[in-house]
Amino acid sequence: MTHAHLQPGVPGTTLAAASAPEPALTIREGALFRNGREHRILAGAIHYFRVHPAQWEDRIARLAAMGANTLDTYIAWNFHQPKPGEAPDFSGWRDVAHFIQLAEQAGLDVIVRPGPYICAEWDNGGFPSWVTAIPGVGLRSSDPAFTSVVGKWFDQLLPQLAPLQAGHGGPIVAVQVENEYGSYGDDRDYLRWNRQALQERGITEILFTADGGTDYFLDGGVLPDTWATATLGSRGAEAIETWKRRRPGEPFFNVEFWNGWFDHWKEHHHTRDAAEAASEVRQMLERDGSVCLYMAHGGTNFGLTSGCNHDTILQPTVTSYDSDAPIAEDGTLTDKFHAMRAEFHAAAGKELPPLPAGLTTPTATVAPQTLAVRPGVGLLDFARSGQPVRSVRPLSFEQLGLDRGLVLYSATAVLPDAETTIGIRDLHDRAYLWVDGAFAGVLDDATAADGVRVTGAGRPVSLEILVENQGRINYGPLLGQGKGILGGVMVGRRYVFHWEQRLVPLEELDESQLGVLSSTGPAAEGHAIAGAGFAAAEFDLTKAADAYLALPGFGKGFAWVNGFLLGRYWEIGPQITLYIPAPLLRPGRNRITILELEHLGTELELRDQPELGSDPSGAEALPSLS
Repeated sequence: MTHAHLQPGVPGTTLAAASAPEPALTIREGALFRNGREHRILAGAIHYFRVHPAQWEDRIARLAAMGANTLDTYIAWNFHQPKPGEAPDFSGWRDVAHFIQLAEQAGLDVIVRPGPYICAEWDNGGFPSWVTAIPGVGLRSSDPAFTSVVGKWFDQLLPQLAPLQAGHGGPIVAVQVENEYGSYGDDRDYLRWNRQALQERGITEILFTADGGTDYFLDGGVLPDTWATATLGSRGAEAIETWKRRRPGEPFFNVEFWNGWFDHWKEHHHTRDAAEAASEVRQMLERDGSVCLYMAHGGTNFGLTSGCNHDTILQPTVTSYDSDAPIAEDGTLTDKFHAMRAEFHAAAGKELPPLPAGLTTPTATVAPQTLAVRPGVGLLDFARSGQPVRSVRPLSFEQLGLDRGLVLYSATAVLPDAETTIGIRDLHDRAYLWVDGAFAGVLDDATAADGVRVTGAGRPVSLEILVENQGRINYGPLLGQGKGILGGVMVGRRYVFHWEQRLVPLEELDESQLGVLSSTGPAAEGHAIAGAGFAAAEFDLTKAADAYLALPGFGKGFAWVNGFLLGRYWEIGPQITLYIPAPLLRPGRNRITILELEHLGTELELRDQPELGSDPSGAEALPSLS
């Protein structure tokens, strides 16, 4: 059966009114069936939004070679509709239907997890910031202010997906209702609304919820008549027993087996022993469970898309989402790949075939080299160039309509003729402070209330505060928290009023603008570049290849390659190199542009190996069941 007559996203192909075909996956007497035959899901997660589209086919082929029969992906709403009032974008990198069709061509089923909340260590848990900024909105609840906007999103998204379901000849065999809701709330009216919203818009394949592997998470996140699946990294045998007690008659499916883990800035790099992770998978498979590896291939948080956690302080996620996955960030097949491949083939009762030749050839990389850096426009001069927005109290990023990037706050205040402090109430996330153009210090969410100590002269001074959004929280009760100066600026115990704000939307800078910003000043060997601001380096290639960018001597900032915002870097680690996929490079002249927030180095390095940091434990212990 083909689905050429049902084109994703084309008006007139909505399937809600059509007679519902039989789902590909069904459950009978505690067993999972696919088209009437007993079935086990052997899956791996790959997120289209974390992999350059020119590499989609390659990464999917590697998943298939591991022995997977299913690909799993989230849908990131803010990747498609970052601004209110604009139609969602499903073209190019955002063509999720094409990504799904590539999985089908590789012989894989597909599981889709449309949220709208996805967590995923992705900025704002996948929500557009304009959604979480709706005044008084009850996120992830049956609040009509929330469900109405989600419904409109589903009206646009689901016509992309519904024609690709197995019942219409496509590869989609299952769709998730919300995501780990038992970790957040207990509004079953909302869960039922979410399920019904999918069904009314043409989803006819099996629906499921996903929650942590203990009673606590099941108490809030499951529905009595919808398949409940698990998310956990260990103690799978215990979770299976919990499922037998709580969900009798349902097959066990760990839809997120955490075979690795992600990293935060300021912490160490996480790894997990391949044999130990494979042993945990084996235990679940031996008990007739199904498994999806999260992640099979993690990819990269390109641009400013990495999220944050919060545990007394903000924990921003690094640019790499390698996650110690079986298929590394650059596509390398790791020891964990081979361990999981053996388990998947054994569970399927198949002999291990030789790997396709194209997957065993090492990926070509750019020859290692050091690049001299040319300084450009200074940081404060750049930030001052925007048009001012005036207000009495400081405005948040959301009030200013800025999703990600920087905001420069400026005001005049009298400093007493004595030592005092300049503090910020409710700062999100990191602030650089200048007094009369002289740098005074850095504040973050942990130090902002105490402030920086300064000495005044009893006269007015100019205050300039550059605030960086380090990524929106993607998990927990602070989901949807705003960015910027939310509570005010204090001189001692006195508020400062009357502000100007200048937006710095880094994601909107194009290659031409970056060229101008980074082209002032001659390059000089050994030239010490003081302060912060733009810098650039160029190099020539005869053929595009992968590369790994290191920034020795630089502090904290952002890197672009040929006008593409690669991501954040920070000397504090653990991540040392940024992955540059070959499709971002080109034969001939290439240009790397840096915006440094703290201190510029004098040279960049292109390396032929990644350096994501060290794991002092050797194999980090992962959260056990949630």
